Amino acid sequence: MITLEGKVALITGAARGIGAAIAFKLADFGCRVTLSDIDVVGAEKTAQEIKNSGGEAAALAADVARLTQAENLIKETIDKFDKIDILVNNAGITRDNLLMRMSEAEWDAVLAVNLKGTFNCTKAVIRPMMKQRSGKIINISSIVGVIGNAGQANYAASKAGVIGLTKSVAKEVGSRNIQVNAVAPGYILTEMTKDLPESAKEAFLTVIPLQRAGHADDVANTVLFLASPLSDYITGQVLHVDGGMVM
Repeated sequence: MITLEGKVALITGAARGIGAAIAFKLADFGCRVTLSDIDVVGAEKTAQEIKNSGGEAAALAADVARLTQAENLIKETIDKFDKIDILVNNAGITRDNLLMRMSEAEWDAVLAVNLKGTFNCTKAVIRPMMKQRSGKIINISSIVGVIGNAGQANYAASKAGVIGLTKSVAKEVGSRNIQVNAVAPGYILTEMTKDLPESAKEAFLTVIPLQRAGHADDVANTVLFLASPLSDYITGQVLHVDGGMVM
């Protein structure tokens, strides 16, 4: 049976969607959780729902694209819960456009949050995890980072970068009993995908062997596995949660 009793996790981008589902899931299995988001009101609402269900949760405002704010997230989590065992780098944004029309600002914004934000939080958490000689770092990538997608060059580049970062850090910290893995969701029903044109949604479904979109809980279940002792001998891997879309 999976249990995260006594564990502490920080989930970025946790105000809603996949991040909130991950926070609820880890808390359901006994983990104390810090929810970070630039939308602190949303994060506080989600944290309160976890508390109302009997869990322990805190909410913090942060722009993970800024190293000092990422460092403060780790510090405040440790100050509140005495340690940190699990980091889930989930914060992400999109600024979709065809490359020939994409502005430098659209490129920079996506890379800053999705890739640099993952770097910042990972860098900040490594020292305390190395000191305690244990830890789980779980990075939320995307199948777009594996196969690319027209109109999302910035997003695909950021998520491909997350995969490279995951594998590199896994090699650096494996000897300290820290596992670093990535999850690559496919077509998941979230606020980010609900506004896609119907034609785009139908196109996705035609290439998914399971013939349905995924849900945030499908991703959360995978993160739960990677956060648990069941994955202690798994590191540097990318788990696709995509209904078989990419094989």
